[in-house]
Amino acid sequence: MIKVEGLVKHYGKIKAVDGISFEIKQGEIFGLLGPNGAGKTTTVKILTTLTKPDAGKCFINGFDVIKEPYEIKKFIGVVPQENNLDRDLTVYENLFIYGKLHKVKDLKVKIKNLLEMMGLWERKDTLVSKLSGGMQRRLLLARALLSDPKVLFLDEPSIGLDPQIRRHLWEIIKKAKAEGKTIFLTTHYIEEAESLCDRVGILSKGKLIAFGAPSELKKSVGNFTVEYYMDKEGSIKLWMFKTKEEAYEFAKKNDLPLVIRETNLEDVFIKLTGERIE
Repeated sequence: MIKVEGLVKHYGKIKAVDGISFEIKQGEIFGLLGPNGAGKTTTVKILTTLTKPDAGKCFINGFDVIKEPYEIKKFIGVVPQENNLDRDLTVYENLFIYGKLHKVKDLKVKIKNLLEMMGLWERKDTLVSKLSGGMQRRLLLARALLSDPKVLFLDEPSIGLDPQIRRHLWEIIKKAKAEGKTIFLTTHYIEEAESLCDRVGILSKGKLIAFGAPSELKKSVGNFTVEYYMDKEGSIKLWMFKTKEEAYEFAKKNDLPLVIRETNLEDVFIKLTGERIE
């Protein structure tokens, strides 16, 4: 469904995206994982036709993102990281205008269904400026789903949400996948990537340093991690092992307050880069 080949984007002397290539299958949830400034949002902006790359090719559903942007816009929905709702209009008016622009059929019915699903129907006549940040994030997702897109781009969809609302959002994303949508999300929340994604790509300083199913990536560095918090240095030291038995054997030989746990995607990132995802 999505194919990226040698994508490069500069901002002055900074190479925000550095020759990345990957493919995303139809109907899967793909997560682009990495710290702030890694190049996640730039990649999304290129794929959603908002900015042009300096080099490389991108295709969505067989259409060239660079050469055929109007075709691309017909079947994608986007939840941007920045809030671009019209704050001077009501919740309902934001969706109604968007739906009219995209020639959505049965618009009023779809708006009601989406707002009920997002828990916003009772706030339909409220100005966006009066909504909480979490409500605005949910409205952005409702707007993106209104045109029933084949591909859904979610740039840090749960940023700023409390845990309960975040998990509600995850259920909506899973439902969209069950309906056959291809979902591309960016996140720096490890739990979000592991809970939702069929496959992930890990970005560091514009480079794609790992790609695959979360289980495969964790297995590549070791399924079990021994963790030691160094108080004096204010940092954490990690060791990865293939089996729990190997981790226990290592812990027995070291007279330190060690923690043994299952490896997560942030451990993969630390192993590959020496840095944490923040």
